[in-house]
Order: sequence, then structure tokens, then C-alpha cells
Amino acid sequence: MRAAFQASLLGLDEELGVGPLRAAVRRTHLAHGAWIDVLPGWLSGADTLFERLAEVVPWKAERRRMYDRVVDVPRLLKFYDEDETLPDPVLDDARRALNAHYAEELGEPFRTAGLCFYRDGRDSVAWHGDTIGRGSTEDTMVAIVSVGCPRPLMLRPRGGGPSIRRDLGHGDLIVMGGSCQRTWEHAIPKTTRPTGPRISIQFRPRDVR
Repeated sequence: MRAAFQASLLGLDEELGVGPLRAAVRRTHLAHGAWIDVLPGWLSGADTLFERLAEVVPWKAERRRMYDRVVDVPRLLKFYDEDETLPDPVLDDARRALNAHYAEELGEPFRTAGLCFYRDGRDSVAWHGDTIGRGSTEDTMVAIVSVGCPRPLMLRPRGGGPSIRRDLGHGDLIVMGGSCQRTWEHAIPKTTRPTGPRISIQFRPRDVR
């Protein structure tokens, strides 16, 4: 999958790998028992990983029913279940590092990986929470690593309220935890501004989508 991508000045020269979490990640407590952890640039060599994933992942275009019609999903997708091999070894490294850091708090490992390819500003995801499965009734975590050009991830309280913006790309990490999937929503909005492609890698526990 080819897409117009402008690498960062150092991104293609860095060695591909994940950095430390324990002393570096920063937590922001939200309302209703939700929180987010953010660590910019956690994955070094992120532009190299973007180019690899864009080429080797078997991306799929999906269509979904929206009210009285079927529409194209405005992004490309690939879901890796827990028994599937991830498309690059560094994603296994990332999952192991996340499990080591969050195992005690989460109480279980991250098992699956969902990948989304936002090709340009026309691709997006609407306001939602990951509430298919246990996320609708239980506290859980969703960890997202972003590679490629930054796009804003917006968060807002479910039912309305001021939104929070985090621009994510080039190896940035965000972890949404506590009640975040039940009591908050998140989105990647469309934009008319020129923007390059981005891939997000979402690590989740079993039965959270």
C-alpha cells in the first residue's frame, strides 16, 4: 500500500525499538474514573515501521451499514487475533513492554492488535468507545502506538462536555485506562488540511474491541 508520506528528519535513521515506560510515561486523570497515559516518541525508528507496515500488512477496505445504507469505512483495517503472528517483530516487543509495565494494574495481558491505516485527511473514525465485549461493563485498557504523520486524537466525556486533544504520530504512545471506554469517547476527525498518512496499532486484552 503506497501513500504519500513525509518522514521526520531522524525517523528513518533511528534504530527501530521501544523505549522505557516506567519513569517516562505521564498520566492524566480524567473525570468518572478514566485516565490516559501519554509518552511521545516511545517507539524509535517509527518512520521505518510505518513504511514496513504500509507494505506488508494485508489491509482491508470494509463496508458497514449506516442507518438505511451501506457505506465505506473511511480507513483501511487489519485485526490480529491473539493466535496470529504480528506483521513486525517490534510489535511483539511493544506488546511485551506494555504487558510488563501494566500487568499488575490491568490484571491480564494485552493479547490482540488492531491496525488502522488513515491514508489522508479524508480518513477518520467517529466518536466511540471500545465497548464491544467486556469494555462495555468493565474497566480495561487500550494502548495505541501511532506511526506516520501526526493526527489529532480527540477525547470527550460520554454525553457531552469539553474535549481533549492529543496529536499522535512518529512513535507516540497513548494508553486509555480505567473507565475510559465506558465513560469517555474518542475520535480521529476528518480534516481539510493537507496531512500525510498515519497507522495506529491498538493493543487490547481479550474480548475488548
